[in-house]
Amino acid sequence: MKLLSKKAMCNSHGQDSSYFLGWEEYQKNPYDEIRNPKGIIQMGLAENQLSFDLLESWLTLNPDASAFKRNGHSIFRELSLFQDYHGLPAFKDALVQFMSEIRGNKVSFDSNKLVLTAGATSANETLMFCLADPGHAFLLPTPYYPGFDRDLKWRTGAEIVPIQCTSSNGFRITESALEEAYTEAERRNLRVKGVLVTNPSNPLGTTLTKKELQLLLTFVSTKQIHLISDEIYSGTVFNSPKFVSVMEVLIENNYMYTDVWDRVHIVYSLSKDLGLPGFRVGAIYSNDDRVVSAATKMSSFGLISSQTQYLLSALLSDKKFTKNYVSENQKRLKKRHEMLVGGLKQIGIRCLESNAGLFCWVDMRHLLSSNTFDGEMELWKKIVYEVGLNISAGSSCHCTEPGWFRACFANMSEDTLNIAIQRLKAFVDSRVNNKDDIQNQQQCSNKKKSFSKWVFRLSFNERQRER
Repeated sequence: MKLLSKKAMCNSHGQDSSYFLGWEEYQKNPYDEIRNPKGIIQMGLAENQLSFDLLESWLTLNPDASAFKRNGHSIFRELSLFQDYHGLPAFKDALVQFMSEIRGNKVSFDSNKLVLTAGATSANETLMFCLADPGHAFLLPTPYYPGFDRDLKWRTGAEIVPIQCTSSNGFRITESALEEAYTEAERRNLRVKGVLVTNPSNPLGTTLTKKELQLLLTFVSTKQIHLISDEIYSGTVFNSPKFVSVMEVLIENNYMYTDVWDRVHIVYSLSKDLGLPGFRVGAIYSNDDRVVSAATKMSSFGLISSQTQYLLSALLSDKKFTKNYVSENQKRLKKRHEMLVGGLKQIGIRCLESNAGLFCWVDMRHLLSSNTFDGEMELWKKIVYEVGLNISAGSSCHCTEPGWFRACFANMSEDTLNIAIQRLKAFVDSRVNNKDDIQNQQQCSNKKKSFSKWVFRLSFNERQRER
């Protein structure tokens, strides 16, 4: 007799992916500068730790917020009582204003169309529950965040069909790739309910162009399906081109009074832009009242605490702080990005050109023993176990080309990142030296064979003359 449900026993969680296996190996042997200097350095975690000092300074200057006081008087009891599913109005107002600020105030958001969730993971899954039934499918451009296999499929029963993007055009979305994915879903007897994109992309670190966003809107309009734009990295854009939200393109192309307006949904979070993943703050923004209503009911399974909302409403309402934070954080991300890209370039490893995010999409195809995913896994294991770096293999992101890896740079100190680069340099140098040794051995062997043949011919000729 089975004691657990089919849901608990199903394997669609994706836990056997190298993405999660790398985390397990790191947790067994985590790097520490003093206690474990030979441990594994975590480069598989897209976490922003570069601007904690700015947040901590604000907390020092605003003690009432963290002490749950208003005008010097405690509101602890008020915040401890039952809260409405809709969330604190002050926090929702502050959050939509911050979302507008991140987007250069080119678009505005209505707090009544916002649903609060316990992080973006919850937001994406809630949208799946609202928009798809078991056996329905969403199309996702590759490579995509490995956690989507868990977030979108595991409990909802929905399926993911990849939109195959390649390095030939920098992994850009094309009309032909969209149509091929749609056809593949039909071949598998799956009803396509929508497209989900991350903008900026995780793991590429690139922003979608207006042309790509217009292409996506045309596609979902023609197919009469939904578009989910996961924009949790929108505040991490540190280089041109600037971030363009799907909401901006909707307005520019006069979609406000069409049915497409109600079928585009945005996911946002403070985990990446503010570096607060532990606070579990996510949100769904939708123009469809039915989606907002359904998602609000479902949010009861993952509410944000009143204490968190109160603290962050005070922080986000401080416009002087948020303006300075966003600007300074982007400068720090740019510097750290340049440090990793430049360090890798010096050892003969290039990265996809990118302008956002907390990671680089690293090209190690030339280091593969064979141009296969088996070759990629062989290299990944060496990097994890021998080099001591946990990076994410491209295959875990459903990349169609072996040899690409995601390496994060914002979750560690500069010193640790330098050590990671030096470890990788030593590994690359050893491989080059090994190849040189093998080539030298082959050359020596060939020379010996040639010399032996020459001696044999010489001896043979001498014997012939003696006759």
